[in-house]
Amino acid sequence: MTQTRPTDVDWEALGAALEREAELHLPALESATAWLRDLLRTDATDDSAVGRVLDIGSGPGVISCLLADRFPGAEVVAVDQAPGLLERTRARADRQNPAGRVVTHRADLPEELADLGAAELIWTSHAVHHLGDQQAALDTLATRLRPGGILAVAERGLPPRFLPRDIGIGRPGLQARLDAASEESFAAMRAALPGSTSTVEDWPAMLSHAGLVPTGTRTFLTDHPSPLALPAREHLHHLLTRLRHQLAPYLPEEDLTTLDHLLHGDACTGILWRPDAFFLTATTIHTARACHR
Repeated sequence: MTQTRPTDVDWEALGAALEREAELHLPALESATAWLRDLLRTDATDDSAVGRVLDIGSGPGVISCLLADRFPGAEVVAVDQAPGLLERTRARADRQNPAGRVVTHRADLPEELADLGAAELIWTSHAVHHLGDQQAALDTLATRLRPGGILAVAERGLPPRFLPRDIGIGRPGLQARLDAASEESFAAMRAALPGSTSTVEDWPAMLSHAGLVPTGTRTFLTDHPSPLALPAREHLHHLLTRLRHQLAPYLPEEDLTTLDHLLHGDACTGILWRPDAFFLTATTIHTARACHR
């Protein structure tokens, strides 16, 4: 899930956290890839039509390996700019898919999008919004599709919810203010990207503009109710740590103090121990097909 992003983030150092986060989404991703399989099948039982899959911005390879399981006749190419994350992908693939159908490819994006070869399925999750000209990126990806192939773009969805409105610390409504601050931070990130271009983020319309035929948008829920298991709590602790750093310029001091309380590792009011913590979010996937020529 990592490509051209702000230079002050060490994405390789975040490899374990990215892997843990993706694993929390596995049930939703399994449903999503089953949907993609159905879109690509030429009949009720044929998976052989998919010979090559590109995972653009693959991160630690959790989705790459899932795609390899879902499309047993395909070579899955995990594409990322971070060598350390590609190494994690290779290690995961060796454990889960020893047949060698998951391969890695380091690429600088968007410059090298056109050099990735053709595929029946191109998957990209929360990577396009890190490229300055999102429409140009989709246009290029569309040219990499073989006739009848599918481009699947996971973008935005709904931000995670993990605490009630009133948590007994600070002013109620912390999550709403985190969302608002995140939007400001996101806009600043987009504006700072090389070649940043404003566009109306109507993803089906953008896919149509790329010359593809939209084949549907679906949203898949990730729901881990309280009490949370340790991996989910560790993810939330990591998420809040990053938000504390990232959103500091956009939040009042009172909210930063509340975040400090939530990040306290030994306090019963901290996110690692709270009985009311949960993890609920939604992933929205937009798809479109290349016309047969």
